[in-house]
Amino acid sequence: MKGLDDTWSGTAFSIKGLDAGGGGYSRARTHDCHYHGINDDAEPVVNELLECVPNFSEGRDTAVISGITAQIEAVRGVTLLDVDSGEDTNRTVVTFIGAPEAVAEAAFRAGKRAAETIDMTTHHGSHARMGAMDVCPFVPVAGVTMGDCVAIAKETGRRIGELGIPVYLYEQAASSPTRRNLAAVRAGEYEGLVRKLADPVWKPDFGPVKHNPRTGAYIIGAREFLIAYNVNLATTDKRYADDIAYNLRERGRHKRSGNIAPFYYKGDAVVFARDHFPCGGCDHVAKSWDALAAHYRNTHGNDLAARYAALGYPAGEVEGKPVYADGRFSHVKAVGWLVEKYRRAQISINLTDFKVASAHAVLEAAREEAAQRGIPVTGSEIVGLVPFDAMLESGRYYLRRMRKSTGLPVGDIIETAVQAMGLRDVAPFETEKKVIGMPRQAGDLVRKSVGEFVDEVSRDSPAPGGGSIAALAGSIGAALAAMVANLTVGKAGFEGRYEELDALAAKAQSIKDQLLAAVDDDTQAFNGVMDALRMPKDTPTQKTARSEALQSGYKRATEVPMQTARHCRAALELCLMAARSGNDVMITDAGVGALVSLAGVKGAAYNARINLKSIKDADYVERTSAEIASLVDESRKLAEIVEREVERVVSGS
Repeated sequence: MKGLDDTWSGTAFSIKGLDAGGGGYSRARTHDCHYHGINDDAEPVVNELLECVPNFSEGRDTAVISGITAQIEAVRGVTLLDVDSGEDTNRTVVTFIGAPEAVAEAAFRAGKRAAETIDMTTHHGSHARMGAMDVCPFVPVAGVTMGDCVAIAKETGRRIGELGIPVYLYEQAASSPTRRNLAAVRAGEYEGLVRKLADPVWKPDFGPVKHNPRTGAYIIGAREFLIAYNVNLATTDKRYADDIAYNLRERGRHKRSGNIAPFYYKGDAVVFARDHFPCGGCDHVAKSWDALAAHYRNTHGNDLAARYAALGYPAGEVEGKPVYADGRFSHVKAVGWLVEKYRRAQISINLTDFKVASAHAVLEAAREEAAQRGIPVTGSEIVGLVPFDAMLESGRYYLRRMRKSTGLPVGDIIETAVQAMGLRDVAPFETEKKVIGMPRQAGDLVRKSVGEFVDEVSRDSPAPGGGSIAALAGSIGAALAAMVANLTVGKAGFEGRYEELDALAAKAQSIKDQLLAAVDDDTQAFNGVMDALRMPKDTPTQKTARSEALQSGYKRATEVPMQTARHCRAALELCLMAARSGNDVMITDAGVGALVSLAGVKGAAYNARINLKSIKDADYVERTSAEIASLVDESRKLAEIVEREVERVVSGS
């Protein structure tokens, strides 16, 4: 039998290892993390994947950097994804990924090598830092929980501490709420470490309390995916980048009054005073701290005491101290700096939860703030990797703003985000390397040219055959429905139907992708039957096992084309919607889509029916036969309705 089909199997992670040697380093500008790489040639499925993104306080000496990355690559089961170094920051951010135990071992070896080769007594750079391996977060990617990452962070911290290096835990691994925030742990930096270690409140979680001048202290933790994101300004004045960054970030800034426009930093600081407690979120002024706390909770939905505790204000000791204005976004950290290489000031941002604060939302806010100051935003930059979901939502956001359909191929949506956000402004942005988790049709058949595919079908092999062709026919039908909707969006007379047409195109793209995946899955669907046929049948026990395996295989081989038939029927419905909702100029395209979708339903039904003949489960056969008859009948009726719609326009009746 030639082939059967299945549904889209979902997003697969893939990995790309990069050569860390030969001087192939790029400039690093992240605070805490980044990611790298997509590889079509790598294994797409890994049961457990853990990412580690250590930041090292060396960005200029390639021999030192290569020595550290060599330690990582020496661990079996680890893939080095990115080495991102910068002279301005004198910092290197390394990204690697692999099985949890292997990643933990590689992180330890890298931290040990950093302690042996980096001397913090001579280190200078523009980035905040406290140790040779300044920060080392573990990030769950697939099949790994945050609890797993916390345990690995603690065990790695213990091992590093035994080397005589003070270690602090942060984020999800933090030993107390006051140590969750990286900025709080790193406050004072390397130069303030002697004073910090002398404070019992800041006793290290592991290692000696004594200062190690050469290594400084390490900060190790566990956290969710972080996007390192920079917004580029058409100025070399760092003050303007700072001014905007402080308005965006969750921490906020000192509240000011007077000369605050266009540059907020020029105003006079507002302070708490007796009977005068200004709100950081609005213009309200309360008579007491308690009254302000009640207002802040009721109006802004936040805890005032927690807000100021995070800022380092002792409880009940705020009089005479500056009031903090709230930042525009939670889960956002931001500072300004000047990048000499680009001759630009940048707003350097960490998006610690892109589902709460997206890159496009922060970018648009930065554009508003910059415009108020008369400064153009020239573009932006993602350092390291970015999740597919984040880029997909950004692309959809800008398409909606343009009143264009979001029902486009995934690559087109991502490219929209890249262009709208100006992600190639100062550095290359290669989607296949920068976006992690991009869905892809992994099968060989859909990667062939049309001619190669047709030739493959014609050969004397059992697959690909009718099942694959049925799936391909349905995918083309859905694609035509999407095309009609996409070409209609924005046309005169259809302005009020954007949401309807956009939803139609998006649904059609989804059905198209599922059926495209089924083209290859179909060729694998009969494998269970073939495997069962090869099983031994010499004893009664073997015969029973073989018979059961055969029945299971035939059911699987039936379910695959059944799913194709269901999706092809859905494609028919979409073609009918396109014929009725789309521009009449393209109604024949909807008609062709209906014809091939109907062929897909009937072709898939043929494959399912032939397999039913070998299945002994009478109830299953009866139930499935009834569904096949219903699918074919419903699909014929849908196709006839589409044909009438087409004839109405073509014949002018």
